[in-house]
Amino acid sequence: MKQSITVASKSFTNGGWIPDRHSAYGENISPELILEGIDPSAVSIAITLDDIDHPLFPGYNHWVAWNLPVLDVIPEGLPCGGVVERPFHMEQGIAYGKHCYKGPKPPFNWCHEYRFTVYILDVKLRISPDSDKKALLDTMEGHVIQTGVMTGRYQRKRKDGGGGNKK
Repeated sequence: MKQSITVASKSFTNGGWIPDRHSAYGENISPELILEGIDPSAVSIAITLDDIDHPLFPGYNHWVAWNLPVLDVIPEGLPCGGVVERPFHMEQGIAYGKHCYKGPKPPFNWCHEYRFTVYILDVKLRISPDSDKKALLDTMEGHVIQTGVMTGRYQRKRKDGGGGNKK
């Protein structure tokens, strides 16, 4: 049975409002993710971001990244590219954000919930940067030793004055 890890962020609380700066309407930068309880045998990390309220495609994938080094803090603003070398080596595939993070962007000022899933793996993956989430999940099969989830909500032009928290 897979163990869980805790996923948190300084940008928003679990289940809270995702700030505009992390949305595709704002700066479109990936949030910092803080991971607690990583197994010492971990070799790499993978991340997915999904819009779980998409009306036509529930679980619509916004981001797939893998082969991140084992870190307690994944910094915000990870760069675009199929293969990235700075601030560390990682690979990103095909999602709504092609080879990059693509933040929340629900249409019509709707409120959607987004799920960041972090996978702790016992291997580095050999998979093409042109892979999608399904290919990533298939390749990770049998290698996931821990998972953690963090959700956030986003709505553009919310009645309280904006998309996310005003930090």
